[in-house]
Amino acid sequence: MSPRNTTAKRKVGGNVWAPRIAVQLGLLFLLAPLALILLFRFVPPPITPLMLIRLLQGYSVHYQWVPYDRIAPVLIESVIASEDNLFCREAVGFDFKALVGQIAALRGGERPRGASTITMQTAKNLLLWPGRDPVRKVIEIWLTPQLALLWPKRRVLEIYLNVIEFGPGVYGAEAAALRFFGRHASQLKSDHALRLALVLPAPLHRSAVRPDPYLRERTEVIRSRINQLGPLLDCTR
Repeated sequence: MSPRNTTAKRKVGGNVWAPRIAVQLGLLFLLAPLALILLFRFVPPPITPLMLIRLLQGYSVHYQWVPYDRIAPVLIESVIASEDNLFCREAVGFDFKALVGQIAALRGGERPRGASTITMQTAKNLLLWPGRDPVRKVIEIWLTPQLALLWPKRRVLEIYLNVIEFGPGVYGAEAAALRFFGRHASQLKSDHALRLALVLPAPLHRSAVRPDPYLRERTEVIRSRINQLGPLLDCTR
């Protein structure tokens, strides 16, 4: 057999395997997150990508899982009032009205403020990395309906309130309550819960222990909003 024929066969073989490898990688990309979503429906996540990133940045990890019924209801209500008023009504994890508004703002040349729901934030904090890059956002949008359809609302909140970052290296309601207020998550008072909810958009720059004037003002706004939500909090009970 001539060297030319051998080379040709190798090329043919390579062309045969390339699509198979692409299909296998595609299936892995699709199924691996789904497998983790199904697993974490029942099992507490041991660690998240953000925790690993913060470790590499030199932060310690303070993370202590606590069941949903051992998180003060006022914290759950404060987070919904602050982050996602329509959480209980979002069938697939999106606030479509807010998304349309952000798209319109983008087309008008304005900077989008974001329309991230609690379910979207849960997908990001549980399985992805921080940042605003388009690739991460596309994957987040792909994962969000899977969480919304496969988990009950209370499980979304349970995971969210256990893995969300409340301060540098501090993850979840229990670790935050103990570190900042010296009490368990089930013992949080209204003021403590409101402050914790309000640091979530910028946990590395805001402090629940030493709230600045903006946080103190927003605390009263969110307190009033909780009283107005009424049936929009039904799924939390």
